[in-house]
Amino acid sequence: MRTKIIATIGPASRSHEVLSRLVNAGVGIFRLNFSHGDASMFVELIGLLRELERESGRPLTILQDLSGPKIRIGEIAKGALSVSKGDRLLLGPAPAPADNRPFIPFDHPAVLAEFEIGDRVVLSDGGLQFRVVDKGPNGTFELEANNNGMITSRKGLALPGKSVKLAALTAKDRKDLADGLALGVDAVALSYVQTPDDIRDAKEIIRAAGRNIPVIAKLERQNAVDRLDEILAETDIVMVARGDLGVECPLPELPAMQKRIIRACNRAAKPVIVATQMLLSMVNSPSPTRAETTDVANAVLDGADCVMLSEETAMGSFPVETVNFMKEIAMKAEELHFELQRLREPDVGRGSADFLAYSACLLAEKANADAIVSHSLSGSSARLISSRRPQQPVYAITPDPAAQRWLNFSWGVFPEGGDEGISGHLERAEAFIERCPDIPDGADVVITAGQPKPGDTPRGTNLVKIYRK
Repeated sequence: MRTKIIATIGPASRSHEVLSRLVNAGVGIFRLNFSHGDASMFVELIGLLRELERESGRPLTILQDLSGPKIRIGEIAKGALSVSKGDRLLLGPAPAPADNRPFIPFDHPAVLAEFEIGDRVVLSDGGLQFRVVDKGPNGTFELEANNNGMITSRKGLALPGKSVKLAALTAKDRKDLADGLALGVDAVALSYVQTPDDIRDAKEIIRAAGRNIPVIAKLERQNAVDRLDEILAETDIVMVARGDLGVECPLPELPAMQKRIIRACNRAAKPVIVATQMLLSMVNSPSPTRAETTDVANAVLDGADCVMLSEETAMGSFPVETVNFMKEIAMKAEELHFELQRLREPDVGRGSADFLAYSACLLAEKANADAIVSHSLSGSSARLISSRRPQQPVYAITPDPAAQRWLNFSWGVFPEGGDEGISGHLERAEAFIERCPDIPDGADVVITAGQPKPGDTPRGTNLVKIYRK
């Protein structure tokens, strides 16, 4: 399978037994959701994942997902508030003493400053929708309910179509990131990214800690999608976070938006993750719906590098079965991908590294090679090869464990350590081919490597050749 699967860890999957089964089922990336706690909650789990990494003999990637500036209402009196269509309610920091209208506590001055009469206000991930009809006393606003529902405490609030200037990294996120880096996380996802500065802020914290891990920009705001090219220039990976994005934009626009984001990421050679409700019915059911299987397949056909499971593996009754279903769907979609797709040239203006990667894929296609082996200290050459979507598996040889775990996000790439007792990069790649049991004797393999002149330091990939095992 070329498509990578990300599994969120929660109560249903924290045990050694379930995690081991998830690894055997094909999961290489494990998501830790910091919205529901801090680093102290994950110390034991991270140790367990490193133990499984040693047992399995393959790199496992630990993804820290920061909570970000989730805009939430306060505590509802008596815990819940029933709302019927047409009801009028007040929302704000505090109600007037003699006002008996239902009240939603909300004390976010920066967000309230953006409220205007006629605005849409959405609660509970789109489950409850309101319209701002008037200004009330004490900095409150009067809302009219557009549908029936129940409001409970601490639910998320969104203003679709409005740009609220909140930094992606909160004080909690900064502490969580520093603590996560100290614990050894391999990647970090930023929630509610709006500008390239959000990515730069996170990278500054990572550099200050002496680490080099990928930053994932979660696209959950319309204004982030509007600035996609700028964000792509800064970020390492993109996540199409369809939950909040589906609240921000009209739902009929979401499928086309997802396809455009994936296409832009593919062209920029940046891995892209599709997330949210992919196999949600499998939280309680041993099999998915027809629509869900089609959704996963379409994400693969669109060009997603990774597909992500959230509640399905964190709290569902069938975490391993869900991964197995996702793997089968992805593999069938990949078969169709190879029937329909042709090798794509890099866009005009791309650098020599892009064209070397394309040349390697073209050579592998024309020579009917069995595999591509890319020796790359940083992993960047393998990521460029992955972005071309070759039919051959791509074995990425790098001695850097951090680079190996980074490469778990790239479609079709299988990271390997290589023999560090061999100094030459080309010789190291050839030695890997000779001992790799998945490459048969007599097979032709395309190798890419950075082969420096004697005495020189490596300067990136400068060699493409065919090697016969």
